Amino acid sequence: MKNIVILGSTGSIGVNVLKVVASCKDRFRVTGLTGNTKISLLENQIKRYHPAVVVAGNTGAADQIRKKIKPKIKVLSGPEGLITAATWPGTDIVVSSLVGALGLEPTLAAIDQGSDIALANKEILVMAGAVVMARARRRKVKILPVDSEHSAIWQCLKNEPAKSVSRIILTASGGPFWKLSRQELAKVDVSRTLAHPTWNMGRKVTVDSATLMNKGFEIIEAHHLFGIELSKIQVLIHPESIIHSLVEFSDGSVIAQLAAADMKLPIQYALCHPERIPNKLARLDLARIGKLNFYKPEFEKFPCLQYAYQAARLGGTMPAVMSAADEVAVELFLAHKINFKDIPAALALVMKKHKPKKDPKLEDILAAADWSRLETIQYLTRNNHVLDI
Repeated sequence: MKNIVILGSTGSIGVNVLKVVASCKDRFRVTGLTGNTKISLLENQIKRYHPAVVVAGNTGAADQIRKKIKPKIKVLSGPEGLITAATWPGTDIVVSSLVGALGLEPTLAAIDQGSDIALANKEILVMAGAVVMARARRRKVKILPVDSEHSAIWQCLKNEPAKSVSRIILTASGGPFWKLSRQELAKVDVSRTLAHPTWNMGRKVTVDSATLMNKGFEIIEAHHLFGIELSKIQVLIHPESIIHSLVEFSDGSVIAQLAAADMKLPIQYALCHPERIPNKLARLDLARIGKLNFYKPEFEKFPCLQYAYQAARLGGTMPAVMSAADEVAVELFLAHKINFKDIPAALALVMKKHKPKKDPKLEDILAAADWSRLETIQYLTRNNHVLDI
């Protein structure tokens, strides 16, 4: 029986984690849950899983929960509460699925505590991959990838030496817009952007999928997780989302991981590793699917992918600046305050203004991210957008 804390239990990943936990009742005990705005959902999760610690997004929500639950459950709020939950005594695995930079410090605290990390937050390794992986090695903590693409690479690399890898191919669904022209992309709205053709994800990740920023983040993640050179990591559009990633080896052999598109499968693999546990998830029917398609991504239409490569090559604080700019721009797009094309435009300008600091410490990374958020807001404001922030 492993004790598990879920950072972001009311989000898409967190909800699926709890479904996996419910199907493996004899393996996991839920120690901690955290949520932000979906308080009713969080209350229902508390009633079902009886955690020792709960964290809400603010003090008002925390007070509301305290009035409804057993006194013996500790209820906290805010960033300090997240760190307390992440370092709760006796925790074996922390699922890191908070959106954006908010998950960085709680995840580092969990690593320092010695808990393994089931990682579903892309921005953590994008912003501070070298710092995170160095701490994990020092504490002998496992970073278990939850993303379907990185889970696929992890499975393909089993027992293979890193020097034998000649190429990693990350597959991308392409989101809802990969067939559109640049002129058509300029006209898309929020509702169309959130209508992902394959995956049911959180709003921020869904927008990142539409701009291919999500795939750019995954390039940087793969570089840190598996120690593979950036030049060896490529992207292919694969609309069916059946092959979740591929690894090519020095002898020309290519190993791929295939499965039906369901996040519960990579979640279960991460939580139960090294065991493979039977489940009732849908099985892959290739005869029904009939064919699989692949296309090269168009960098001119989706410049965020190119910016990710650029940020990763420059290194230092540049990936944190890119990630923070994207976080702000996506939030404003979802609030209907900027257009879809403004997202990559903001990234390009802020990255151009930043001089990356090499070998940054955590405080340097956080400061660069804060600077980036302000610069992004100022840029979008100067370009005649009405921002109520």
